[in-house]
Amino acid sequence: MESAVEADLNQLKIIFSIHRRMDPAIETKQIGKEIASRLREELDYNLESRHMLLYQRIFEHDDSIQVPEVIETLSTRRLLTMSWLEGLPLLHYKEHGLEDRNRIARAMFTAWWYPFSQYGIIHGDPHLGNYTVFEDDLNCARGINLLDYGCMRTFHSRFIQGVIDLYRGLETDNRELVVHAYETWGFTGLSNELIDILNIWANFIYGPLLEDRERSLADGVSAADYGRKQAFNVHKGLREKGPVTVPREFVFMDRAAIGLGGVFLHLNARLNYYRLFNECISDFTTEKVDQRQRELFSQTNVPLPE
Repeated sequence: MESAVEADLNQLKIIFSIHRRMDPAIETKQIGKEIASRLREELDYNLESRHMLLYQRIFEHDDSIQVPEVIETLSTRRLLTMSWLEGLPLLHYKEHGLEDRNRIARAMFTAWWYPFSQYGIIHGDPHLGNYTVFEDDLNCARGINLLDYGCMRTFHSRFIQGVIDLYRGLETDNRELVVHAYETWGFTGLSNELIDILNIWANFIYGPLLEDRERSLADGVSAADYGRKQAFNVHKGLREKGPVTVPREFVFMDRAAIGLGGVFLHLNARLNYYRLFNECISDFTTEKVDQRQRELFSQTNVPLPE
């Protein structure tokens, strides 16, 4: 697998170099570096087992999220053995009642946003096969089993602060705070035109979190068309006004957020995403995140953010 991954990464470099010449809207060098780092990490099962232990500690008091246990005597750097968690595929619940679908979506939201806002780490592989649903004695959805900890991404607290600053900037129409957030993430050389283009995508991603009401994610737009117009306008704008260099940290953050949105679209859940998000960030400070990272990452032997 290691040689196969390195061969794939070499091919990816060639593809990105061709892409830069044919479509220079987005500078892809940082994207390539980020993908390479995460893929190489996925081959280290010792690291994956430590990530699993970290998430066990994070959710040890949450009965809606289950994390498998590592069987250390049967695990090595190249072999990972973990406990079995009973559960059904997430898509099995597409036709269930709204209460079940909402309960699953709420657990998914917590499983993603809580570790990010409190500990600066995300589960970066939003594949539907990485989640199963466990039930109560009445065969109702009780929560989710969170599987596969190979693709994880840790962040400095200042990056999380940028995520929250962008949210607050959009919420209050504070352009100065929005620009500060982009710069905190690592975007450079932003013109007013580029900021307007980035805001199209930001308003799409943050949209469900900005309205204090229960709603579906798509909110009247078909799942097939959800985000298509925004993606087209962003790409068109970047081709005309770009290029823009995407910071490394942004790559898997955006990928995971889109994947999480896909889960909500499949479930057609109706939640107050505004309140869920604000509960997650209510006591956020960079100092608290730094302290939690130092303590829990040290206890589980997970590397601190680079």
